[in-house]
Amino acid sequence: MTDTPTPQAELPQLQINGQYIKDLSFEVPAAPQVFMEQKNENPEIPIHVDVNATNLGPNLFEVVLHMRIEAKLPSKPLFILELDYAGLFTVNFPEEQMHPVLMIECPRLLFPFARNIVADMTRDGGFPPLMLQPLDFVALYRSRLEEISAQQPVGNA
Repeated sequence: MTDTPTPQAELPQLQINGQYIKDLSFEVPAAPQVFMEQKNENPEIPIHVDVNATNLGPNLFEVVLHMRIEAKLPSKPLFILELDYAGLFTVNFPEEQMHPVLMIECPRLLFPFARNIVADMTRDGGFPPLMLQPLDFVALYRSRLEEISAQQPVGNA
């Protein structure tokens, strides 16, 4: 018998080796007054999301989904939540597909778990659970590429 690779061994693969909270912070700077004052006001809740990937070895990457959520009333902040949720991924893809897989598919797999943490933290912090809507990681990726290309200097012709 020969050790010829099977067609299946050559297919691109994405495997989650583990996932974890890398950093988590939740604060209510104006407590306890904010709980008495917020009654019927709808807070503004901007959500900032970023994704980073770090190569840890051959085909092994740590992908971190960064979230910063600041709920505010017109008069004062309600809460600030910062979460870095990470996963270790084994990624076997052609080089030209590697970056989109790391920046789109990996965070898409991490997001439901980060979403649950956000809901639990806000509920445990004394607020209604914040249920994040699914994120469009393709749009986030494209936006980031546009920012990078806009920052690069244009060469002289």
